Amino acid sequence: MSNDLQREFVGISDAALDDLRKRIGVKIGRTLEPWCYEATRDNIRHYAHGIGDDNPLWCDPEYARTTPYGEIIAPPSFIFACSRIISGYVGGLPGIHAMFAGCDFSWMKPIKRNTEISTEAYLKDLVEHETRFAGRSIQQIYHVDFYDESGDQLASADSWCFRTDRDIARESGTKYSALKDQPIRVYTDEELEAHSALYAAERIRGATTRFYEDVEVGEAIPTMAKGPMTVTGFICYAQGWGGLYIRTNKLAWQMQSRHPATGIKNRYGIPDCPERVHWEEEFAHKVGAPGAYDYGPERCSWMAHAITNWMGDDAMLVHLYTEIRRHNPEGDLLTINGKVTGKRQENGQNLIDFELEAVNQDGELSCRGTATAALSSRG
Repeated sequence: MSNDLQREFVGISDAALDDLRKRIGVKIGRTLEPWCYEATRDNIRHYAHGIGDDNPLWCDPEYARTTPYGEIIAPPSFIFACSRIISGYVGGLPGIHAMFAGCDFSWMKPIKRNTEISTEAYLKDLVEHETRFAGRSIQQIYHVDFYDESGDQLASADSWCFRTDRDIARESGTKYSALKDQPIRVYTDEELEAHSALYAAERIRGATTRFYEDVEVGEAIPTMAKGPMTVTGFICYAQGWGGLYIRTNKLAWQMQSRHPATGIKNRYGIPDCPERVHWEEEFAHKVGAPGAYDYGPERCSWMAHAITNWMGDDAMLVHLYTEIRRHNPEGDLLTINGKVTGKRQENGQNLIDFELEAVNQDGELSCRGTATAALSSRG
């Protein structure tokens, strides 16, 4: 780090990091309440619409009554709305930026309408990295277990954020240096129409059973479109997911009183939440990002959406691993592609494995991952 770095924010200190390490493996008590305690009809629909998913299995009770579930269920990634911790609410290192960077989820049961969801969580690990984005960065990994009202486990999940030095990312980070002097890209109508054609072609498998025996290794799943990235879209996700620090009036004052580092002064000198990197370009630039950008949990949910569209109503997504590789700033177009990499019968389940990859309009890797779905068998 340069000695003449102009400090606006605090840096990562060894003392704060050592103190945070003491929390590893310790069960976390009550923190911020989740956005959703229950998988109500409205909560499910708001989350699904927040990721651009109109599957009638989550959104249309009349249709869902004709399915094996007899009622709507939640999309698997709905668990993001049921725990702030799994969504990136990190403890320790006050004043150090947190960027959601990935998830490793397993599901044991579908989340049925009106299920009451409880969680248990702990800090799993801290891993130090040297990054192009911000130099020394800390990968902070949490584990959360999700349960229904009867005590049955719904899901088991890890997620992680990278804690980054805002000043170093802004002043000397090299990941986005090539973008700093580039003019804003303006799309032609033809470019947007080509992207929209993917939306027009999107199909939800629905009630047509996809049988394990009919799936071939190497088979591609249909390309899925997301975007164009807009602040409106980022806000739509926050409406369904709840965000981490979005508060107003007295509730904002209460949070900032308890956690002063969550109140970062805006251009008016008013403390405002660090989450505004997702809608305020000025602050996004201050933390080293190329512009206001999408939410990490949103992108993981898009990867799950690609699989649930493909697999149909009577299948189940049982595993999803996603790594976030770069920001999706306002103006990006995203496409998700995947293929079947294996099939196996294990513990009474007919499992299909996938590789997934999302790239932006310039072919740059946005995120990648793997998934496993359990399908029905003709036998």
